[in-house]
Amino acid sequence: MKWLLDTSVFSQPLKKSPDRSALERWNKVGDLSCLTSIVVTAEVEWSLLTIGSERLWGGYRELLEDRLEILETGANVWQRFSEMKARQKKVGQKVGDLDLLIAATASTHGLTVATLNHRDFARIEGLAWEDWGSS
Repeated sequence: MKWLLDTSVFSQPLKKSPDRSALERWNKVGDLSCLTSIVVTAEVEWSLLTIGSERLWGGYRELLEDRLEILETGANVWQRFSEMKARQKKVGQKVGDLDLLIAATASTHGLTVATLNHRDFARIEGLAWEDWGSS
């Protein structure tokens, strides 16, 4: 099985108090079983730009940058995103566009989303996802 790490999991190594369960799970399955999305790296980099901490940028470069394969959002992903967004509107369960784009990337590539954000990903019908957080 392969996982697409969402932002909540991918960013854990940069946290002052990371979720140990998420880090242990990532370590257990290994980097070769994990991928991420360009959406996730953009969210992390946006946060780093907003915070403006050179220490965090250094941590990002050392711990995360180039660590995992990064999946792009091509035409197939955007088509799947459109289908998912329409479905969410139809069932009246709004999910943020970036989370839907991460979900569409995972779905298109046959991956399971690894997340700490079970509240949003659980609402996406047919999406394979796992909560990697502490219970």
